[in-house]
Amino acid sequence: MIDQFLSNFQDGVYHIFNLKAYDHILFLIVLTVPYLFKDWKRVFILISMFTVGHCVSLALTTYDIINVNLKLIEILIPISILIVALFNVFTAGKKSHGTTFGLVFFATLFFGLIHGLGYVGTFERLISSSENKLLALLEIGLGIEVGQLFVAFIVIFLSFLCQTIFRFSKRDWVMVTSAIVVGFVLPILIKSDLFS
Repeated sequence: MIDQFLSNFQDGVYHIFNLKAYDHILFLIVLTVPYLFKDWKRVFILISMFTVGHCVSLALTTYDIINVNLKLIEILIPISILIVALFNVFTAGKKSHGTTFGLVFFATLFFGLIHGLGYVGTFERLISSSENKLLALLEIGLGIEVGQLFVAFIVIFLSFLCQTIFRFSKRDWVMVTSAIVVGFVLPILIKSDLFS
């Protein structure tokens, strides 16, 4: 039983750190780059909302409550990253990240649902031999949460270094980082069915 837990947990962590599917890391970068260590509660809630959305969409597909159009999801995932990155670019240096609690959190939950749908095929292969699919989902979800929190910590640590040691302004740091992510996302979008 503990072996199964560790296996599922590792699968969840690997999902975050799988460099072949780096879109998840890109989303986490733009989600957390506007924040610093003092905002840890807010970041934790954001990450958890994203994980909840991810797990809810996996549960809905696992129990055949919804069907997924994978081509649409493949387009929506980079669009969701692009939306958050552009939001950062246009609101960098403003107070919007601290005041628009509802909008940012519900958008994060919604994007978690979308990103979870992109993981359905892999997830179904991982739990195909599992007796308790719900338990496997929770174990993988815990791994995803821990992996995401680790990425968020790295992003916030880099933000701290760049803003305190290298004296980047917060506005410039958020804008440049988000613009770099846009540079990674645009080729993904161009390769998608959206432009073919």
